Amino acid sequence: MEAAAAHVEHEFGRLDLLINNAAISRDQERTPSRLPVADLRAVYETNVIGVVAVTNAMLPLLRRSEAGRVVNVSSGLGTFAFLADQESEWRQYATLLGYNSSKAALNAVTLIYAEELRDTPIKVYAVAPGFCATDLNGFIGTLTAGEGGEHVARQATLPDARTGVFLSEQGGTNPW
Repeated sequence: MEAAAAHVEHEFGRLDLLINNAAISRDQERTPSRLPVADLRAVYETNVIGVVAVTNAMLPLLRRSEAGRVVNVSSGLGTFAFLADQESEWRQYATLLGYNSSKAALNAVTLIYAEELRDTPIKVYAVAPGFCATDLNGFIGTLTAGEGGEHVARQATLPDARTGVFLSEQGGTNPW
């Protein structure tokens, strides 16, 4: 991370956009009570702690931007609104302990950085790419990874971005 930050500083002097798109899951075909704690730690290390470490490494460069952005790629599966919704069409995914709780933690991280940086030009928000077919879900998603990436790129470059929001794949915002 430090080497990447040094490279960006040397080549460009600042960073205008940081997209944190890290996610792993170790939940597949396991109940929450059968998820080994070591697997849960690995998920949090990537999905939460890695995002914080990269953000902190890049923040000095983002502060040099006239309108910096930190965009965290999250999931509606990590919202409390989803986790509490007994009628959700996605209910079959409600027991993904590592993935869902790490995305809930990422949502909190997003809000906490948004608050810290509220009085700066830096906007911090989360984006849901949609249900993309990737190795994370056994390629059963309804969008290609490219389509999800295009959505994230569009949301990351909105001219009127707001800080502290969770932008949904349908447009608009997700509840936290």
